[in-house]
Amino acid sequence: MTAEVLDRPERTTGSDFARLSKKIADHGLMVRRPGYYAARIAAVTVLYAGGWTAFVLVGASWWTLAVAGFLAVVFGQVALLAHDIAHRQVFRLRRASEVAGRIAANIGIGMGYGWWQEKHTRHHANPNHAELDPDIEPDLIVWSQDQARSARGLPRLIGRSQAYLFFPLLTMEAFNLHVSGVRALANSSLKHRLLEGTLLIGHFAVYLTALFLVLPPGMAIAFLAVQQCLFGVYLGSVFAPNHKGMPIRTGKDRPDFLRRQVLTSRNVRGNWFTDIALGGLNYQIEHHLFPSMPSPHLRKAQIIVRRYCEELSVAYLETGLITSYRQALRSLHEAGAPLRRTEAATP
Repeated sequence: MTAEVLDRPERTTGSDFARLSKKIADHGLMVRRPGYYAARIAAVTVLYAGGWTAFVLVGASWWTLAVAGFLAVVFGQVALLAHDIAHRQVFRLRRASEVAGRIAANIGIGMGYGWWQEKHTRHHANPNHAELDPDIEPDLIVWSQDQARSARGLPRLIGRSQAYLFFPLLTMEAFNLHVSGVRALANSSLKHRLLEGTLLIGHFAVYLTALFLVLPPGMAIAFLAVQQCLFGVYLGSVFAPNHKGMPIRTGKDRPDFLRRQVLTSRNVRGNWFTDIALGGLNYQIEHHLFPSMPSPHLRKAQIIVRRYCEELSVAYLETGLITSYRQALRSLHEAGAPLRRTEAATP
């Protein structure tokens, strides 16, 4: 499945989604925003360069851990920018999107762009489908009671207390992204493997060389741990509210495109700060319906989409950020219930 599939959802003539799509197009919300993205790319680039400049200027001082925290947030913003680029929100041409995406993801933060794009495409096609969405595969966490009953190894061990362990586990998410990107290089179906590997290795080499040249070994390791762990927590905190705790589908339970996206997604209420911190993904419903819509248009699209869903009597969920985390954690706790019952029944 290619990126084009991700950005061209099903458009059946006369369908509920087709009518919504026309409303959105008539309001000009699918038109690209080159000025906005030029400013955003410039801002993120300045923050990225400023963070590493501060790292050199602060030098061998424990204040460098404050710089690590700053760069964790900047890395998160680079990841969100790479996400928009991958969805063709920024550039019309695929070639330009791939080049910019690899610069941001592979070079900027050490994330395998090709691996992530293929995985994310499958997620968008079937969000929260137990057999088809790679984002809810039971790798460390079980997302449903069915997964809990068949869990083995770490998922079975962690699943009992996963709601309490979820945010601590996010400290490992950045490392997981790095490892997954490198492991994907062994897959012959991955396009441009040599380029992907070269860029990833280049990022890791420059990153580690900078740390151990500027800082003594113990401080360098502390910087790496703080920066990467906080980067993982930030990324996980951005993506956790989107689908976690929403209905999980199985088998042939695949409704039409509009309902498949709306009923498995959750929006997060907020203001301009929320839009920046979550990169527009707080409008998850609108993003899943129109993946190539520029993120600054999502707020306007929400008014149209929410009203349209009300007309169709399609449930449209929007909560505050803290409530979204609470719902996600409650769902994780319920998913692990069979493992706790098994433990209690063991003599």
